[in-house]
Amino acid sequence: MMLGDPFEQPRREQIADGAILLRCFAENVLEALVAGVIGIAAVAPFRRMMTPGGFTMSVAITNCGGAGWVTDRRGYRYDPCDPETGLPWPAMPPAFGDLAVRAAAEAGFPGFQPDSCLINRYEPGARMSLHQDKNERDFTKPIVSVSLGLPAVFLFGGEKRSDRPLRIPLHHGDVVVWGGPARLNFHGVAPLADGSQPVTGNSRINLTFRDALRAPSRIA
Repeated sequence: MMLGDPFEQPRREQIADGAILLRCFAENVLEALVAGVIGIAAVAPFRRMMTPGGFTMSVAITNCGGAGWVTDRRGYRYDPCDPETGLPWPAMPPAFGDLAVRAAAEAGFPGFQPDSCLINRYEPGARMSLHQDKNERDFTKPIVSVSLGLPAVFLFGGEKRSDRPLRIPLHHGDVVVWGGPARLNFHGVAPLADGSQPVTGNSRINLTFRDALRAPSRIA
């Protein structure tokens, strides 16, 4: 199922129980977001990492915040340091965290405190296969995903990999938030079509905010 033209959709749209699409939600901070990505990449350059199975990802990644998501032969995990430099990942720019907090609250998840931002760069042909975000310590916290640059087709499935996903067109400034009953839904990105965008050229940048390090709260 492909949702229709984004400009014909409401600005806030529920795509599943616990998953909300916020059209153009980042439009007022796009310049700060792009500047932040450029600054982060100058310190921790984009790179295509290897999966535990020995495959090189088609998407180039970098990170900012208290820990970065990494992958290699040892597995998927969060690491406080960039494995290429041994240095801590760059700090998360204020505009990044502020946007993530606002988007989570708008989607019904107040109190979100992201400590990690995975930054993916897609070039034409790059894709992300269906997967779950499950390397975080607390699944009660949502995921906030921000799209910059070229349009893409976001695939949002169900609890099983075999569930047929929705095909959701995303544009520059769109934000998707999912948590609660949708927190572990499978999701991915279809191969990126060629094109050009004034801000990012022939690429798409995706910012994915997580509360990755804090353990679940315990009730005394």
